[in-house]
Amino acid sequence: MTQAPTIFSLQAPKDISLTEIEAELNQIWQSYGIAGDDGALPAATRATTFTLVVYEPEETQYLLATLGFYNGPIDGILGPQTEAALREVQRKFQLPETGTATPETLAKLREQFAKGHRHGAIGDSSAPVSYGDAASPRIADEIAIRNPCRIIALCPIAGEDEGVKAQVSAYCPIQKQSSSTLICCEYITLSGTPSALERIGGMIPALLIGGLPKFLWWKATPDPNSPLFKKLAAVCNNVIVDSCNFNEPENDLLSLQELVENGVPLADLNWRRLAAWQELTAQAYDSPNRRAALKEIDRVNIDYEKGNPSQALLFLGWLASRLQWQPVAYERESGDYDIAKIRFVTQDQKQVEAEVAGVPVADAGEVAGDLIALRLSSTNPKADCGTVICTETGGCMRMETHGGAQSAGLFQQVSSLSEQKAEALLSQQVQRWGHETLFEDSLVLTAQSLKLGVKS
Repeated sequence: MTQAPTIFSLQAPKDISLTEIEAELNQIWQSYGIAGDDGALPAATRATTFTLVVYEPEETQYLLATLGFYNGPIDGILGPQTEAALREVQRKFQLPETGTATPETLAKLREQFAKGHRHGAIGDSSAPVSYGDAASPRIADEIAIRNPCRIIALCPIAGEDEGVKAQVSAYCPIQKQSSSTLICCEYITLSGTPSALERIGGMIPALLIGGLPKFLWWKATPDPNSPLFKKLAAVCNNVIVDSCNFNEPENDLLSLQELVENGVPLADLNWRRLAAWQELTAQAYDSPNRRAALKEIDRVNIDYEKGNPSQALLFLGWLASRLQWQPVAYERESGDYDIAKIRFVTQDQKQVEAEVAGVPVADAGEVAGDLIALRLSSTNPKADCGTVICTETGGCMRMETHGGAQSAGLFQQVSSLSEQKAEALLSQQVQRWGHETLFEDSLVLTAQSLKLGVKS
């Protein structure tokens, strides 16, 4: 297992005015000079590859930092340092010690934040910071290890509109192996009420590094009508979302499709989590005789962890777009299982019945709505097209109760991948930009299916 690198704070978070951001960042690099125990540390490389704008509606890190429990970058990844800070808060205020941002913990943090503002106790958070080894990398580490970049975090907060507060900082992961250069990320953090952030939306494009790729990681449901979203999407090469966090997945996937129709170059980290499932499905029909049997598939069953059907719907959209199926009906059933039944018509007018089922699981994973099992089959007993794919932990038990696994032509397992976390997927995503045709084609079919459900 690779350990995360040590993090060196070239500049701890420092409050400045909006007009001083660039001058302050320049000053950091001009005045840079560090002496370690064994002499000078290597030279630092300034952000020179791309700019990442993060719209961070999750206020946990901001509240923790402002109240003095957390001194890391506001990057939206609730990693080991944030978890330790949450445990400290929970111990201090005698709350259940979970290390997660429970509603009770957030309520207490907001209460203390409001109290501090009333009494003028919220102070300067610019004390020097130096990190030791962490248990796992944070977003800056994942990205900076590969490329130095500038990260602009937009943190909408509740409360009275007091304008926008700006902070700058710089962090460098120090590699175990010898290196002549520190690779550093620059951070600009802008916090204020949503309306305050909207007011300064026009100045954000000027903070993007000219001539280099620009990414917008929108960590909420993208609103096609939001002026701030529209301004930022218009100047970025890629807008990145993660549909596993959508509050109303079906409506929010329709919003994504609207953005694609408007020409926004979208990427969904949740779509990237489907890669292993797509590869195994394609491999299952690789041989010539199995490829011919694809036309015999007329039953699709997809099980996912109950809570968010985005992965399952996107996978079905991918399958339908590849096999040129057209959706004609969409029905929902609620109960212990959340079930959606979608009917498709093939090019030669055969009907395909698909069932997407949200299965209640005792031990849900970190990613909401992870796929558990997939079964492709046919009502034609002579067809050699049956395939079952499932996770190691899922075990296809529900499939087996229907006798499907025994009669399947091919049975495969996809391991639960450790590289499913947002920060790991994001570090891959920023290596590419522009339109992703396969994702957009799949989203079209997904949206067409969902619209049939809206009509009914």
